[in-house]
Amino acid sequence: MKFYGKLSVVPKLPLKIKGLKKIAYNLWWTWNPEARELFKMIDPEIWQKVNRNPIKLLSTVEYEHLKKLSTEYNFAVKYNLVMDKFNNYLQEENTWFRNNYNVAEDKSEVMAYFSTEFGFHKSLPIYSGGLGVLAGDHCKAVSDLGLPFVGIGLLYRQGYFKQKINNEGWQEELYPDLTFGELPLTLVKDETGKELRVSVNLAGREVVLRVWEVKVGRVSVYLLDSDVEVNNKQDRNLTLRLYGGDDETRISQEIILGVGGTRALYKMGYSPILWHMNEGHSVYLELERIRDLMKEEELEFKEAIEVVSADTVFTTHTPVPAGNESFPVDLKEKYFGDYWEEIGLNKKEFMNLGRINEEDNQFCLTVLGLKLSRFKNGVSKLHGQVSSEMWEGLWSDIPADENPITYITNGVHTLTWLAPEWVKLFDEYLTDDWRDRINHREVWEGVKDIPDDKFWQAHHKLKAKMIDFIREKDLERKSRYENGFSDSNLLSYDALTIGFARRFATYKRANLIFKDLERLSEICNKEGKEVQLIFAGKAHPADVPGKQLIKEIHEIAESEQFKGKVVLLEDYDMNLARYLVQGVDVWLNNPRRPLEASGTSGQKVAVNGGLNFSVLDGWWCEGYNGKNGWAIGRKERLKYRSDEEQDLIDSKSLYKALEEEIVPTYYNFNKNIYSSEWVYLMKEAMISNGPEYSTDRMVQEYTKRLYLPAIKQGIQIRKNGYQKAKKLANWKEKLQNNWHQIEIFSQNKGEQGSFNAKDTIQLTAQVKLGNLTSDDVQVEVCLAIENNLEELKIIPMDLEKELEDGIFRYSTEIKLQETGTYRYTFRVVPDESKLINKHELGLVKWIE
Repeated sequence: MKFYGKLSVVPKLPLKIKGLKKIAYNLWWTWNPEARELFKMIDPEIWQKVNRNPIKLLSTVEYEHLKKLSTEYNFAVKYNLVMDKFNNYLQEENTWFRNNYNVAEDKSEVMAYFSTEFGFHKSLPIYSGGLGVLAGDHCKAVSDLGLPFVGIGLLYRQGYFKQKINNEGWQEELYPDLTFGELPLTLVKDETGKELRVSVNLAGREVVLRVWEVKVGRVSVYLLDSDVEVNNKQDRNLTLRLYGGDDETRISQEIILGVGGTRALYKMGYSPILWHMNEGHSVYLELERIRDLMKEEELEFKEAIEVVSADTVFTTHTPVPAGNESFPVDLKEKYFGDYWEEIGLNKKEFMNLGRINEEDNQFCLTVLGLKLSRFKNGVSKLHGQVSSEMWEGLWSDIPADENPITYITNGVHTLTWLAPEWVKLFDEYLTDDWRDRINHREVWEGVKDIPDDKFWQAHHKLKAKMIDFIREKDLERKSRYENGFSDSNLLSYDALTIGFARRFATYKRANLIFKDLERLSEICNKEGKEVQLIFAGKAHPADVPGKQLIKEIHEIAESEQFKGKVVLLEDYDMNLARYLVQGVDVWLNNPRRPLEASGTSGQKVAVNGGLNFSVLDGWWCEGYNGKNGWAIGRKERLKYRSDEEQDLIDSKSLYKALEEEIVPTYYNFNKNIYSSEWVYLMKEAMISNGPEYSTDRMVQEYTKRLYLPAIKQGIQIRKNGYQKAKKLANWKEKLQNNWHQIEIFSQNKGEQGSFNAKDTIQLTAQVKLGNLTSDDVQVEVCLAIENNLEELKIIPMDLEKELEDGIFRYSTEIKLQETGTYRYTFRVVPDESKLINKHELGLVKWIE
């Protein structure tokens, strides 16, 4: 049957509680327990049945029931309290951002945040894992802090896949269609009341897109959708699945996100003052902005790059090659051949934007993002270092620790992930304004005042809730199979419980703990000190080794040796994640260091008092203090002869910590049948990690270190008809064309003798600049103590005078406090005052 049209029916609400619809269509309810409790009061059974989706709830419940509820006193009181809180939140002007910064009074001037996935709640499954959940938490924190901010993403009709694990342990993927009418989505209309639409060109085809709005507190997130009747079937399916399809599907999705998203913002009347690309998927937005500037402002390509890069932030999220997407050159030519002709580039010039070496036959989106942004960051301190080393070829003569990649460590949206049981205790024992000061350490010190008995009871209740939920899931899974059997007593409420849940990528080493099954069996089955392990996670549909990991763990879980001690759960999503991070005693994370860029699941555990047991990688490298959890392996970045050697060494460290520290500490019961030492560690985990690894801290850091400087640079470079951009582009071209002429000489060569501490030491150098001037450069001494040559101290030199033949004399005086043998050298770099980062051009001349 071919249908002629379609329509939607929305729930009718009694006048007294009509505000329920407004709350249901704003994801504010996902991080406010009172709002969730209000929806649950309508019908607890249906609330669970519709997977806590308030729009579906209101569509399912009979109108007469809602009308009756609206007259009940208790419900009316709760409703009024929640509505007041919601409306006050939306209207609040006394926000952190407004109190600290005077930016963007014009509502069209926003910070635009592009991400290929957003994880807000299970009911809107357009996320696959950490990247999307981080993006969702980022938006929620931005809303709380009051930044002028919009998000741009894609609306996938089938989202990411639902996972089933069959009787043999193989992952199966299911792709049910989402029903948009049951989701918190509103179609964006233009000024005439029609659907707002934009289009993009995909290899000669014009693909039309519509735009949906999701309200996240004070923030709007706009999602693009190609399932429009005027498109052909192939193009309608471009936004069908997240991370699905072949290279052509992926490149098309990324053009829709970057190019289509930019056009949608402009068509909705926005004038972004800051552009944040969350990973490389959205980097084509910069190409679109360059084209617009060249066409509308008549800028040259090099000038347009200066404009768009000045106010752009690029965040790279992984050192794993698969996460830094590349495309064959011939595919780029198919989709961008017309583009480079339009902006006056040849094929080679365009391709060089996405590669480090001209010989590369792949075009890398991360390289493009790094080249077209002046502000770039990794997502933890260690990841910043690893990224700097990984991409040092972009600045080949610059020491990796000096190149322009910085870091901001990820965090989590505390109020989203904090269990209601902890919220109640925090309301009782922390300061009244703790929700508004989540990133303040002194606020969390109040955790010490919670009596140990109450503290443990809260955790034990959450652990029991988690186990009950797991039993239900296990029963549901096993009932699908003939003769399926589920143990109603699966897992113990009192045994030490370790959780491991994340994407089943091989570098995350989900099977590391099973390296020595006999040793693990002894640990798990020791009478009176049992240990139980819970695993969950999805493998990408094309990741066969990842699927084999799932099967391996399934077989171990089904074996007699580990029956009831190892549990594998299917369909890991935000709802299951919430039960796990709130209920486990210990969170296990053992990636192959240093491939874990950040990881945020362990942060969610810590904020709920759980203890991390992790490789010192990503955020845990910073978060571990020796008394808030445990470390696997060593902090030093060791070099191993093979992955197998690294796995063996780490597994031995893992078993030793379990046997000698974790299990004995957990089972060191006091008279109240819990370990006082364990509770001390839990409190320390909350206090040390809670404020530091919140998205409140993270977003404030982005604002101070990246957003505001980028906004400032963007404003300056657009002043006076882009004259600064033109001048800067010409100056950079002058440097690049003449840099080879620079020569450095110095009489301070070789051994200079011995000096006493605090003696004044003078160093001099002569620099021949050719066609450059002293205003174009700065001359520096690079100094390092011999036992730590990688840690350079950079000392600027002063221009003394100009000698004959364009030679300039520079000098500096230094005083060294620490005794030892030092080595030094001289170099010339571009004048830092003209640049955002003095190494952004990768130009440096070292003395020979």
